[in-house]
Amino acid sequence: MELLRFATAGSVDDGKSTLIGRLLHDTKAIFEDQWEAVQAASAARGDEYTDLALLTDGLRAEREQGITIDVAYRYFSTPRRSFIIADTPGHIQYTRNMVTGASTADLALVLVDARKGLLEQSRRHAFLCSLLRVPHLVLCVNKMDLVGYDEAVFEKIAAELTGFAAKLDAPDLTVVPVSALHGDNIVTPSPNMPWYHGPTLLHHLEHVHIGSDRNLVDVRFPVQYVVRPQSSAHRDYRGYAGQVASGVLRPGDEVVALPSGFTSTITAIETADGSLGEAFPPLSVTIRLADDIDISRGDMIARPHNAPTPTQDVDALVCWMDETRPLGPAGRYVLKHTTRTVRTIVRGVHYRLDINTLHRDHSATGLALNEIGRVTLRTTQPLLADPYHRNRTTGSFILIDETTNRTVGAAIITTT
Repeated sequence: MELLRFATAGSVDDGKSTLIGRLLHDTKAIFEDQWEAVQAASAARGDEYTDLALLTDGLRAEREQGITIDVAYRYFSTPRRSFIIADTPGHIQYTRNMVTGASTADLALVLVDARKGLLEQSRRHAFLCSLLRVPHLVLCVNKMDLVGYDEAVFEKIAAELTGFAAKLDAPDLTVVPVSALHGDNIVTPSPNMPWYHGPTLLHHLEHVHIGSDRNLVDVRFPVQYVVRPQSSAHRDYRGYAGQVASGVLRPGDEVVALPSGFTSTITAIETADGSLGEAFPPLSVTIRLADDIDISRGDMIARPHNAPTPTQDVDALVCWMDETRPLGPAGRYVLKHTTRTVRTIVRGVHYRLDINTLHRDHSATGLALNEIGRVTLRTTQPLLADPYHRNRTTGSFILIDETTNRTVGAAIITTT
């Protein structure tokens, strides 16, 4: 069954967690004991209704304040598709959490409160989704019940976002009027909005085309583990396990191992369930080659005439996530790119990006918490990378603090 990953985005109290709770409830994806626990928690708080947001807001601080702090992942399926939801926070101080949740999404739901219209944080999240090249964007104009299901209110907000999205890299934009609290246009069409003739939210999620979003041209297979059974019956077995990042691999294909540059031919593609005739993203497989080549974790298998160029100098847009120490020139970090881990130093900060106005501040010398800017890095070993606009997997990496082992930055590669 096809899998769709999507993330919620938008400003504080626009109803992101309630929307996800409504989706889970109306698709019968909640266990009876979960529903009883949410009902009990709502009653204990003195709510007059069952708060569906409690299905995703599980931290005590989230329930006490009525906000989302950490990214909550939820899973459900329909007869047509399986879904992984990333419910991300709306507060500006948790922008890093939103970036984390949206980084692997195929689609982003940007919620807007119909009473407030498009706010600064809504624009910020829409821009971040564009920056992360999330292929599909859905604007949910929520809380339509609080504006009397007024078509004029919806059309005004839809026009405003459409104009803003024209400045962004948003190839697919859909606008849906909803009421997460009452379930209008979530799973079934709303009788309260007969003027809306588009799809419900669930119908759009089930039918949006994502097959062409993945890169099936550039073969990239980062090696995660070398499989060498120790039993005498499998003494000559050697396989290379990992997840296909992009492209299509088949037995008989000629491939090159990087960074060594040695070529060979694929003899078999295997999984725990048996052999495959082809492998494509995001399948996790074991590849066997005709020749014994020195390949280890961090190496990459690609096509001889379509391989990434190894580089030690990388330009990237970095979202800084460390609240204790800013990023600055000469900063030293551990860089994790696909399955390869190297050390790196910051050679320079080119500019800091104002994600509200899209202005570039070239006078910036560093990046503080939740700030985004373009930097140049120098690595101790070559990276087998692609520009992010071409490959989201091989075009991104994280920065790790050497002393605390904390992830302090997430980055997308602009040039290699």
